[in-house]
Amino acid sequence: MTSPTSTLNIFGSPSRYMQGAGATRSLAREMGRLGLDGPVLILASPRMRDLLEAVWTDIFEAAGQVVMVRTFGGECSGSEIEAGIAAARAFGAAVIVGSGGGKCLDTGRAVASELGLPVVNCPSIASSDAPCSALSVVYTDAGIFDHLQYYPKNPELVLVDTELVAKAPVRFLVSGMGDALATWFEARTVAQTRSTNELKGTPTLTAGAIARLCHDVLIADGLAAIQAVGAKVVSPALERVVEANTLMSGLGFESGGLALAHSVHNGLTAAPGTHSSLHGEKVAFGLLVQLVVEGQPTEEIDRVIAFCQSVGLPTTLEDVGLADLDDATLAAIAERTVAEGESSHHEPFEVTASLVSDGILAADALGRAAF
Repeated sequence: MTSPTSTLNIFGSPSRYMQGAGATRSLAREMGRLGLDGPVLILASPRMRDLLEAVWTDIFEAAGQVVMVRTFGGECSGSEIEAGIAAARAFGAAVIVGSGGGKCLDTGRAVASELGLPVVNCPSIASSDAPCSALSVVYTDAGIFDHLQYYPKNPELVLVDTELVAKAPVRFLVSGMGDALATWFEARTVAQTRSTNELKGTPTLTAGAIARLCHDVLIADGLAAIQAVGAKVVSPALERVVEANTLMSGLGFESGGLALAHSVHNGLTAAPGTHSSLHGEKVAFGLLVQLVVEGQPTEEIDRVIAFCQSVGLPTTLEDVGLADLDDATLAAIAERTVAEGESSHHEPFEVTASLVSDGILAADALGRAAF
């Protein structure tokens, strides 16, 4: 019999995932099918409130549910979470719905968890793999990474309206591709080292297969998806990349695990110059650092750099706002990258701050040489 203290293989996912053009109109109906009744608090980005408040009012009134919309303040921070909790309590919310980008959804999850309520995620952009997960990335009010907040279960429903994704700035889709691109390479490392995933178990074969498919879809359809968003239309290629960015990468990172790429992202947030870069943009550069530090074959690194440059993802320090990186800032980034509990320690060797510093500079040199 297996010891009760041994690590088990664990795979997690949302209860239901839906995606397609015009999916917003199905939100109230699908929530009803899942038994998500009672007053609904929607935490919405300003853009989504402007676009969808009338639609939400219509569909929830037709379903016999009371709805209130609260505008998200822009940062998944302790103060924003507390404000959301207070609003939900005052309203008597029975369900929390997040509608917007990753930080908005992360805040909705935190509010729902604190109140013991079910949560529904409706990403308006395909900019990260956050919507399907059972965790939030919490920042300070100044935008510096603070901690990961874990929850006992994944969202009840993730609903993606690809018409909204097609009408959003293309940079968000590309950022999501950067986040998703790292999924396979990080999951590969975690599987090789038998490290734990984000669910505190070891990865299943299923997680690895999804992570690999995520990579393959991006390579095959990334450019065509970008062209679709440029034309503001929903195409089959865009549908596939949205699924890769959101569902495949979400399942792949959480159940497959994280490694150095995401830790470098966390380290980069310590440098104010990077705060205008999106999550997936910093992860993409972090992936190059990971591949360099791992000593992966030149051919593989070259392929990743070529893909990133073809779709507009960062490959240099200048691309993430650090053209004039000084030694003190580099040291701060490296120290944050290897902080206790970081996924950088899932690598098959000791990862030190000096190793990360060298890896950052080496990755930057490779990215600059590829232009």
